[in-house]
Amino acid sequence: MTIQDLRAARYCLAGVRPWFRRHGLDWQAFLDGGIDVETLRATGDALVEPVIRQAEVREATREADYGR
Repeated sequence: MTIQDLRAARYCLAGVRPWFRRHGLDWQAFLDGGIDVETLRATGDALVEPVIRQAEVREATREADYGR
């Protein structure tokens, strides 16, 4: 998952940064390279699911475009 997925899910970045801190996740590392979906799911927070869906859609679109 990347910052683009957060934006696509219309999440407020000002609110996401504290969320990362609360869950012990490194915001800067996320910005630099994204984060694994399973790491997000492991937080147990349902707020991650819309962002994960965006990441899955992005990946499926990329794979479909790549296969052409």
